[in-house]
Amino acid sequence: MSGHTSLPATTPARGTRWAAAVVLSVLLALFGADLRAVAADSTTTTATVQAADLLETVPVKGRAPKTGYERSLFGPTWADVDQNGCDTRNDILNRDLTDITYVNSVPCTVKTGELADPYTGAIIDFVRGTTTSSAVQIDHVVALSDAWQKGAQQLTTEQRTALANDPLNLQATDGPTNQQKGDGDAATWLPPAKGFRCEYVARQVSVKARYSLWVTQAEHDAIAGILATCPGQLAPTSVQPASAATTVYYANCTEVAAAGAAPLYAGSPGYRSGLDGDGDGAACEG
Repeated sequence: MSGHTSLPATTPARGTRWAAAVVLSVLLALFGADLRAVAADSTTTTATVQAADLLETVPVKGRAPKTGYERSLFGPTWADVDQNGCDTRNDILNRDLTDITYVNSVPCTVKTGELADPYTGAIIDFVRGTTTSSAVQIDHVVALSDAWQKGAQQLTTEQRTALANDPLNLQATDGPTNQQKGDGDAATWLPPAKGFRCEYVARQVSVKARYSLWVTQAEHDAIAGILATCPGQLAPTSVQPASAATTVYYANCTEVAAAGAAPLYAGSPGYRSGLDGDGDGAACEG
């Protein structure tokens, strides 16, 4: 099945029933009708659905009670769902870190590495250890307890396990920042790096659509407000490995401008903190 399914050239105004049906059909073509776990590999599927359009297909409802929520309802913590011999936490560290070393000859358990954190714009050195590993944590972009209160109670254990281990819903980030987020949704928490907020909420929309979850009105409005600042933001179906994103190097902002790549946002090819003077996640803005 092709990953390049496209919307018709002439799409009626957003919010119409027809447009929602078209977006939903494209969503199914991109994501598939089932909810099996997605392997954490380097494959990147081209997204062709705008996040703002996809948001309009996500139901708006009130938050259900958190009663009965337990982490174990989403399967074992960091299960090896893709059966590649490496647990999900290390899969994501391998995807999001660069300059990686391993604890042994098997390229799985990460010993050291460097994270260009898209949430903060900071560069964080990761060192595996009982007192150091927590410096880099794996965030659920859609928090599991938030998902529980917005539809995940109706999912099967297999589907919830897929949600908890889906690479699209996982991002390595600064430990304290992850703790600050807690189980907040877009109405209560956004990444400090403003340049990453569009991609962040677009991923939340993709995840909620993929797993048939809903949003509250406040959450919907917050996401819509962010997406309004970045018209054309696509709803992602996967996340590019950091090693691929860092193959582009710009010595300075003059080179960025000459390449027509300005501004550079955290997580995009060529971005590095050395070009981001104010540390807001957007480099070479001027």
